[in-house]
Amino acid sequence: MDVNEHLLNVVDVEATCWDGQPPPGQVSEIIEIGLTVVDLRAGERLAKHRLLVRPTRSKVSPFCTELTGLTQAEVDGGLSFAEACRTLAARHRTGSTPWASWGDYDRNQFTRQCRQTGTPYPFGHRHTNAKVVFTASHVLRRRPGMAQALTLAGLPLEGRHHRGDDDAWNIAALVLDLAARGDWPQAPGGEDGPDGAHGPAGVDRAHGPAG
Repeated sequence: MDVNEHLLNVVDVEATCWDGQPPPGQVSEIIEIGLTVVDLRAGERLAKHRLLVRPTRSKVSPFCTELTGLTQAEVDGGLSFAEACRTLAARHRTGSTPWASWGDYDRNQFTRQCRQTGTPYPFGHRHTNAKVVFTASHVLRRRPGMAQALTLAGLPLEGRHHRGDDDAWNIAALVLDLAARGDWPQAPGGEDGPDGAHGPAGVDRAHGPAG
């Protein structure tokens, strides 16, 4: 049995973006990865991490800087995307540790960029969409954004919204709140859903680019 099976990586990424369509020849690329380690058994956020990633097929727009606070000069000093993925796997055991994000954007962005660049996908197949779990727990008709969810849960927004490490930290607080309510799903490993790819609400057992 994995002695760290009660740990969860909560991940949030920021990517190059524009007020409208990307300029010709540019594509959205990850420029920041935030990761918070959660101990579900102890009900605590253990550590907060941040990786800056250097884009190669896009530039940080003024719109992106206004949204995320990141500048081109900052991300130029970041890791390559491949180096960032290797760091996630080596330092944070992302291949074997269950992980969660708010929605499927982060997982899809990693999948897309890994496929486009030929980079090995750094995560395992045990992913939970925290937004789906929160929506079911609070019996909402529409899935809320992270900031709205914090308000609904009576939790503060700590740090800056749309900064990867701060967003991951806040999402981790929502995960722990859901766990305290008894609504956070157990680590996938039981019965699959009808389509063979999903467990409880929000739990995706599909693989990355090769899956």
